[in-house]
Amino acid sequence: MEEKIVGMAIDPEYAKFVYSLTSPDEVYGKPEALEGVVVLDLSYGNYAGLFASSLLAELGAEVIRIEPPEGDVARKMTPFGIMVGDAGLAYLTEGRNKFHVTLNLESEEGREMFRKLVKKADVVIETFKPGYMDSLGIGYRQLKEINPRLIYCAIHSFGQFGKDSEKHGNQPSYDLVDQARGVVMSVTGEPDLDPEVPEEYKKPLKHGNWMGWYVGGAWAALGIQLALFHRHRTGKGQFIDVAPSEGLMAIANYLMQYFHMSGRKMVRAGNFDYAVFPYTYVKSKDGYVFMSGFTDPNWAALCEIMNRPDLQERFPTTKERLTPENQPIIQHEIEKFTSQHTSEELLNMILEYSRRPDKKGTVVTGRLNSPKEVLEVEHHQIRKTFVKLTDPHYGELLIPNSTFRFMSRTPGRVKWACRPIGADNEFIYGKYLGISGEKLEKLREKGVV
Repeated sequence: MEEKIVGMAIDPEYAKFVYSLTSPDEVYGKPEALEGVVVLDLSYGNYAGLFASSLLAELGAEVIRIEPPEGDVARKMTPFGIMVGDAGLAYLTEGRNKFHVTLNLESEEGREMFRKLVKKADVVIETFKPGYMDSLGIGYRQLKEINPRLIYCAIHSFGQFGKDSEKHGNQPSYDLVDQARGVVMSVTGEPDLDPEVPEEYKKPLKHGNWMGWYVGGAWAALGIQLALFHRHRTGKGQFIDVAPSEGLMAIANYLMQYFHMSGRKMVRAGNFDYAVFPYTYVKSKDGYVFMSGFTDPNWAALCEIMNRPDLQERFPTTKERLTPENQPIIQHEIEKFTSQHTSEELLNMILEYSRRPDKKGTVVTGRLNSPKEVLEVEHHQIRKTFVKLTDPHYGELLIPNSTFRFMSRTPGRVKWACRPIGADNEFIYGKYLGISGEKLEKLREKGVV
């Protein structure tokens, strides 16, 4: 086991020291950073809110998912319509660690029950159209009067104010809207300047995942935790307005700065990169591999590994390698070499070169893995990147482990998977409102829960 922990670490003792602090086998015996924090998650049809509360739940917050009596439509967002019971594949993951209750907020009784929950809560997350909660009398404007310590996070594609919010705010907050408004989608797709790519393929492409939602949720979770820190110091809650598209623009590298300085839109680069190159994916004998050697010394090293001194002479400096017209040429020349070798052979060549005392620079490579290969990689098994759970409702599930699991004192963790619609009504309403049994059944019959 020790050999697997140490791996290729420069200092084996350092690797063992870090493992002794953050061993994933000891996570469940440690305290939780957000223990005692109560979160009411009203997200509807929106994985930004769901991801935000997932992060908080991993860190120990008691997250209460409040769905309408028929359930959240997000449960049905699943590839090819695949459902496991009442949940799709995405919701099985983002329902983790959360208690699930149902409540009809459009009924007066439902709103009164919600107000009572808010009095005992720390955080509210909602993804409705701007002003919807306020129109029901349960927005931040009203709720802060009954709980001044409340942290209220509203997530919507267009934000809660401004001309676009006024014009488009009646639309649901969809991931693709976030991506389209977030600029990054405009430069994602086949490279504009590669003459070998047909013109009809040169169009914007969305990310392969729900990147707008997930980025928005990550920013929301960060804002909520900062608000909790501020409240710890001052005793005061606050309102958080999250527009996921703005979250995407915040991580858009140099796109906006380039337009500001040049007045031109950045062209789509595909696997090229007009800031660092070569820094790209290329074909190998058994798939695709990442290849990087963008500084002058590292480019010289890559050319030496490929036995192509002519390429170093032809593109000697970063200026030549960052010229857009040159990058397809460089890419194809690198692929002539990499396509003759497997990813493992390429890795061994580069490792062998890195040990040479006369090496000119550093080259980095890495295989593009499929889901099957990810699960077979020993590295992820040792670090427990995924958790297998046997759930009484959903059977055997594979859930991504908490990315916070390597915090040495208060690691994040996955405790359970998704819960069925309304599965925790009895427990939560009994715990916080003293409602259970016959009274709860009457509320169900009236459509309140």
